[in-house]
Amino acid sequence: MTDQRIYVDNAATTAVSDIAFNAMLPYFRDSFGNPSATHSYGTQAKSAVEESRKTIATCLGARVNEIYFTSGGTESDNWALMSSVALRQKGRHLITTEIEHSAVYKTAQYLEKKGYEVTFLPVDRYGLVSPEQLEEAIREDTILVSIMTANNEIGTIQPIRELCAVAKKHRVLFHTDAVQAAGHIPIYVGELGVDMLSISSHKFHGPKGIGALYINIRTVLPPMVIGGGQEKGKRSGTLNVSGIVGMAAALGDASSRMDEIVGKTTAMRDMLTTEILKMPGVQLTGHPENRVPGIASFIFSGISGEPLIAALNEAGICASAGSACSAGSGEPSRILKALGLTQMENAAPLRLSISEYNTPEQMNQIIAALPAALKRAAAERVVPKYINLDDY
Repeated sequence: MTDQRIYVDNAATTAVSDIAFNAMLPYFRDSFGNPSATHSYGTQAKSAVEESRKTIATCLGARVNEIYFTSGGTESDNWALMSSVALRQKGRHLITTEIEHSAVYKTAQYLEKKGYEVTFLPVDRYGLVSPEQLEEAIREDTILVSIMTANNEIGTIQPIRELCAVAKKHRVLFHTDAVQAAGHIPIYVGELGVDMLSISSHKFHGPKGIGALYINIRTVLPPMVIGGGQEKGKRSGTLNVSGIVGMAAALGDASSRMDEIVGKTTAMRDMLTTEILKMPGVQLTGHPENRVPGIASFIFSGISGEPLIAALNEAGICASAGSACSAGSGEPSRILKALGLTQMENAAPLRLSISEYNTPEQMNQIIAALPAALKRAAAERVVPKYINLDDY
């Protein structure tokens, strides 16, 4: 039976592609060996891991020995921040932004409690940080800058190359969380100049539970996971061979078809944006142009977010109000508050994140279903006087 639901929450997670799925299958049962073992099963698994490492390195423009496998974006981000501060002795000051993913933001807050000083750079109304802001914030005792490549709620892409150049001028380590960017826009670590970069497989049609941290060969980063000495002693634990193979297959496929995928998703995103902005009480969030192809994000004045998502779900449309990591918290979006939006405007965010598996026909169905969902959501709260339910 064909699933008639429309899935537009790809920023939360994506379906595993056929290419990734088929690449993984042999490593569940046939080639199941531990890659640390020296017998034939082990060497077969190790060969698959190293070929995958090579593929990922090529996609990111990195050296093979600069790619370290992790359990996903959160672990990669934690490793980058926690080990960087353990390594550096010249100071106790870090710089990040107010709109980072929780894997960076909450880690920075944790480090604050441990006695480090953290500067959370504010953003403009589009979610951008400027090189001038970073220049002004860097101090003699700054040890790390961590700024995400693309925001997971509003899709805004930061000027990472320019920001990194500022950090390099002051000989400060630079990390970027590229979880929402890798596989969706070209990412070449050499061109960006970053010291560390995090990716997560399930954001680009690979399996969950596997990610990677790029560590520049000149960056000495202490391990965060201690044990059997895997990953050159940097990240111990038995390697997730099937996940690694699936991640490499998915990223390789996305990288080889980047122009095709970007063109398709951008067209659908722009289709949604054009029509939704014609509706009353709606505002686009994030940069109107400098954003990842698959994220269209809005706020609707005078409407509660949870009833809107529930109404869309009943209409067969699986969307979100923002980050899946904070879904159900009942708290206003930290990201939207950082953009300077008022409490009323911040009440009903809607993120429609699409992939190449979506279709223009589905976009038309979303556009057609949204007015009724908005009207239903508006009826479930005390509506300000300036909201007319008949407008929806």
